[in-house]
Amino acid sequence: MKIGYRTIKTALGTPVAILIAQLFGVSNVATAGILTILCIQPSRKKSMLSAWDRFLACILATLFSALFFELLGYNPIVLGVLLAVFIPVTVWLNITTGIVTSSVIILNLYAFGQFSWPFLVDQFVLISIGVGTALLLNLYMPSLDRRLEQEQKKLEINFRIILSEIALYIRNKNQNWDGKELKESEEILTEAMHLVELDKENHMLRSEHPYYDYFKMRKRQLETLRRMLPLVTRLSVEAETSEEIAAFFERLSRSVHPGNTAIYFLDELKNIRKAFNDEALPDNRKEFETRANLYRLLYEIEQYLKYKHQFKKSDLAKDKNKKTGSAT
Repeated sequence: MKIGYRTIKTALGTPVAILIAQLFGVSNVATAGILTILCIQPSRKKSMLSAWDRFLACILATLFSALFFELLGYNPIVLGVLLAVFIPVTVWLNITTGIVTSSVIILNLYAFGQFSWPFLVDQFVLISIGVGTALLLNLYMPSLDRRLEQEQKKLEINFRIILSEIALYIRNKNQNWDGKELKESEEILTEAMHLVELDKENHMLRSEHPYYDYFKMRKRQLETLRRMLPLVTRLSVEAETSEEIAAFFERLSRSVHPGNTAIYFLDELKNIRKAFNDEALPDNRKEFETRANLYRLLYEIEQYLKYKHQFKKSDLAKDKNKKTGSAT
């Protein structure tokens, strides 16, 4: 069983907040621990915003409680009326994340049963300790670079398999592939984009993320691969160009990695298209349909390569004569 960093922070922060509250000699020290538990967030940005919202909501709850309970009495009906008024106000002020934490303060004041400035000061100290402890703990966020790199590697492995299976199908109509890599790739992309957004929130001064454009590019490529599959199934094994296309997909499958030499494959694709255009015109309907599907397939392959070519500067600029290890 894996223990997450939020669990560790909660386990550390709760007793620390209670200990600090005890050192200050305030009442209801458990409230500091409860506030810390409620304020632990998954990112620095959410932590900062949440801390501010919760602090304002708690201060507002203290003022509302003093007003309602002292004027109308300390009883459950007044408590219900107070919450019925307080919650819409927090919604109007856009500090709804503080409703739960501020409710703890309201219940503390209700349980105390009378207005007392020392008790209000205690509540303010508890708010500061609970929210402050969580905020300090949330300043540490583990780097997500390693997890993003792992997602990248898994995705590229799936892309290699997909391209290789397309080549096998074109060559001999192999139907043993269940296509699970397509679904897995979608799941990887969803998880990766979630991690990217989380990492961006952990670096509040950084507007861009090095992995964002990469996974966005791969998502477009995956959509293109999906469009290729029905076109591939309509190709005839006997077509002269089929073997050449199959070999092309094989080379693509061996060339999936973060680098970018897609321009090399785009040039090769131009030659394939030229050779295809030089072939004799189709003699029958079947040949015509095969030719049409092949045209569409070549277009989708071109889009697949262009997405990578537009993603980053070509690595071939470093070595114009490089013909191996090309990345797509």
